[in-house]
Amino acid sequence: MNINASFNKRGITIIELLVGLVICAIVIAAIYRVFTAQSNAYVVQDQVVEVQQNIRSAMEIMVRDLRMAGFDYDNSTSLVRIEDFKPLPPYIVAGNTITVWYENYQTGPPVISQIHAVTYTLNGTNLERQLTVDGVVQPQQPEVLLENVNAFVLDCGIDGRIGDVAPPSQDGVIDNWVNCGAVDNNRDKVIAVRVSLTTGPEQVNPQDDRFRMVSPRTLTSIVALRNLSIQKF
Repeated sequence: MNINASFNKRGITIIELLVGLVICAIVIAAIYRVFTAQSNAYVVQDQVVEVQQNIRSAMEIMVRDLRMAGFDYDNSTSLVRIEDFKPLPPYIVAGNTITVWYENYQTGPPVISQIHAVTYTLNGTNLERQLTVDGVVQPQQPEVLLENVNAFVLDCGIDGRIGDVAPPSQDGVIDNWVNCGAVDNNRDKVIAVRVSLTTGPEQVNPQDDRFRMVSPRTLTSIVALRNLSIQKF
């Protein structure tokens, strides 16, 4: 008995092949789009974290110095005195620049007693810190504390007038806040400083839109000049 077997040997047509390629292309494009979005999000978040860490680090150093303003200036037994380098009060404020003086004392051994003067100023877009020890500017000064600074604002809390005796105007309580640029360093007693820093990411490639997605970050801190609020000038 003869059995004729019929086999369908027809292959894939060009249309079917094209349809398959189109579907694969759509899937690959979707995967690439998701990958690109995730990559951009990672870059943006990494820049946000870096900006926040940089501004916090700079603020912590500044707050530490400002809190020391006038430290041990009323100690007559000190080996050195602030008055040897700066007449009281132990600070100078002017616009977006502030300088504070304090005694840096280390018990040792050996015992070290030095007068530190620290100046913070905005030079272009760089926040700079300059340290002077016993009237001598230290090597490699000033140092750049923070880059890409958009704004550096200093407001001073005033507690009465220097030299006023009767009626007493210095009670350790802030009377009003003014921009430090409007402070009379010889008459206005500053007992607190409000520091506001605004910075953005470093523009490695200005054509990269991902860096433009990171909005500037602002950090504000109020620093009590605790060594000054208890002493009348």
